[in-house]
Amino acid sequence: MENWKKTFAIIWSGQFFSILSSSVVNFAIILWLSLETGSASVLATASIFALMPQAILGFFTGVFIDRWNRKRIMIAADSFIAVCSLLLAILFYTGKVETWNIYMLLAMRSIGSAFHSPAMQASIPLLAPQSELMRIAGINQTINSVSNIAGPAIGALLISFMDMSYVLMLDVLGALIACTSLLFVFIPNPEAKGEAQAPHVFREMKEGIQEITKTEGLPWLFLFSIICTFFMMPVSVMFPLMTLQHFDGNAFQMSIIEAAWGVGMLLGGALLGIKTFKTNNVTLINAMYILLGLTFLFSGILPVWGFALFAILTVIGGISGSIYYSAFTVVVQRKVEPSALGRVFSMFGSVSLLPSVIGLTATGLIADVIGVSNAFVLGGGIIIIIGIVAFLNPSLKKLSNSLKEQ
Repeated sequence: MENWKKTFAIIWSGQFFSILSSSVVNFAIILWLSLETGSASVLATASIFALMPQAILGFFTGVFIDRWNRKRIMIAADSFIAVCSLLLAILFYTGKVETWNIYMLLAMRSIGSAFHSPAMQASIPLLAPQSELMRIAGINQTINSVSNIAGPAIGALLISFMDMSYVLMLDVLGALIACTSLLFVFIPNPEAKGEAQAPHVFREMKEGIQEITKTEGLPWLFLFSIICTFFMMPVSVMFPLMTLQHFDGNAFQMSIIEAAWGVGMLLGGALLGIKTFKTNNVTLINAMYILLGLTFLFSGILPVWGFALFAILTVIGGISGSIYYSAFTVVVQRKVEPSALGRVFSMFGSVSLLPSVIGLTATGLIADVIGVSNAFVLGGGIIIIIGIVAFLNPSLKKLSNSLKEQ
């Protein structure tokens, strides 16, 4: 704990290169598929392959994250992702790449992510004081946001004058830097509770769920977050359609909206990294539900000439999303035993990713049946209601009070 700043400086330096290179490669693959096929269904299918394995495996990976050495898991996961990118680079270099090859390798990369992300989140409370968890969550959001903003721009630039095989090698390099940085830090593993038992996946999954249910208010926190994500993700998938159909926009304006959300996430993360909020984290989560819902609601009722206001509302939505996710992560890290965090984060990640898959498959149906702008109004209104109900929930009030006493 005494050297936590030095430890995180080393970890963050490696993770930044890894996340940035992955963002560059992900956008380059999307752009390549767009140019080669011109098919929206191909892009949606690629996204599903990139999300589905992580969504399914997350229900089980946490069991192994809580049992195995977390540092080795992160190194192994990064290395596995690097090998997947290397295989895809070889296929591009030899001119033998096909669309199904990309689907399969995106799925394999997703398997690595199913282990890496929850292992990293579960390790943070063992590396830093509880008083600094919010600041760390904010800096993590900043790193992700910078990568999400810069990645597409760098990816588009590189693919214009560089073969895809060389672009993919950036992901291999980023993973190697991340693995090397982890070799220079000590990441403790949580102490096992009770007597050691033989590994049993389903028993340990049940124990992870019990870890959530034993703390009053925590099940409600997860439930409201899952419901919010279920309505948020299909709406967020429709940002490009909203720009094109409702505001009669073009490709440039689409990129502005994508950047606006990223800038909002960056500002929210930077704000948390710099300033310590006195507001209780549960209160902050509920307030961000309402703020995010309002940005969707107002976006849906804007007139055709209101694109500039749409961009501003999208920035505010990004800020609220960043603060919400950081505050939620910190509450979980503070209330759940470190020995169960891997299971809790991986299972929650799976449940949160499933709405993304639903959103990708149902975007066209939602847009055709109720209209894009109406989807924004409906989704925003439901998220606002979730925030109001969460503020009034007595169990969440008790959870909020217990955090103040901790």
